[in-house]
Amino acid sequence: MSLGQQILRTDVAGMPLEWVDYRCAVRLYHTEQVAYECGRPLFRLRGGTNARSGRRSIVDVSSIIATFGHGATYPTRDAYTPPLNNHTLFRRDAYLCLYCGERFLAVDLSRDHVTPLVRSGRDTWTNVVTACRRCNNHKAGRTPEEARMQLLAVPFQPTYAEYIYLKGRRVLADQMEYLRAHFPRTSPLHQRLSSTRWQ
Repeated sequence: MSLGQQILRTDVAGMPLEWVDYRCAVRLYHTEQVAYECGRPLFRLRGGTNARSGRRSIVDVSSIIATFGHGATYPTRDAYTPPLNNHTLFRRDAYLCLYCGERFLAVDLSRDHVTPLVRSGRDTWTNVVTACRRCNNHKAGRTPEEARMQLLAVPFQPTYAEYIYLKGRRVLADQMEYLRAHFPRTSPLHQRLSSTRWQ
């Protein structure tokens, strides 16, 4: 397993908080802030040798760790609006243009405002979708109805757990299962992650 693999950190109640790298995880283990582990073993890291005991330190890091402390608190659904950026938007929409339905690389995608900014539309999760450049240029400053384009899915604002998933890089199967358990039952991400069309 590459040391670049992210570890999912939760609070002691098991609510997802953030992604941390192996260095941060080792600090959490060393300072005894890890309450328990939920994930599979990822790394076995070996440190220096203790001058008194002659023993070498070893830290086993799991893919999901629950931590004590007050570093971050889990936001309530109504009190949190995740930051909007193209990386997480494109992941929310599974790298599909929500007008033509084709899958694209991130460099070939753009952020489209369903209600255009020039029509007092807002740059918010519920008014933006992933669009290929061709569809975005065709729609221009019009609404989908005016451009005679059908929107394939309704844009939605991710919850905190959904946003943690969207921010992740190379999310492992056990991390994905853990995060999905915290998605709302009605989350469109359930279908998108299960359907071969959205994967």
